[in-house]
Amino acid sequence: MDLRKLKTLIDLVSDSNVSELEITEAEGKVRIVKGGGAMVHSYAPAPVYAAPPAAPSAAVPAADVPAAAAVPSAPEASEAHAVKSPMVGTFYRSSSPGAKAFVEVGDSIKVGETICIIEAMKILNEIEADKSGTVTHIHCENGQAVEYGQPLFTIE
Repeated sequence: MDLRKLKTLIDLVSDSNVSELEITEAEGKVRIVKGGGAMVHSYAPAPVYAAPPAAPSAAVPAADVPAAAAVPSAPEASEAHAVKSPMVGTFYRSSSPGAKAFVEVGDSIKVGETICIIEAMKILNEIEADKSGTVTHIHCENGQAVEYGQPLFTIE
């Protein structure tokens, strides 16, 4: 939505008895709210859906508190490192369909070594290891769609 159209809408709301105006177009959504002396306007490029409210955590049974406090395996879990997807796209284990995979479970890798490719918007992005170690788990299948922050590999 261009600025002239937005300015016109703001002027229309301020000069009328309308207290709130919301317009949805292909480019996005505009909501203008007239308050006491100031006007608030917002622009969202895509529909926004509110997450359900979180359940209150005040009612934790007393029996669970000691069990949660005694976690001896926490130091062992910290040795494993998850390489997470830096973007949304399609996960590929090799540079081409018939090629050998970059890494396999049990391979030793170094920081900066290419471990997979994520295709996003027709661009092939090489994902490099951010920790040296041994690949202990591959979380994705070749050609699988991945989300931002999704674990791809576990390195120990």
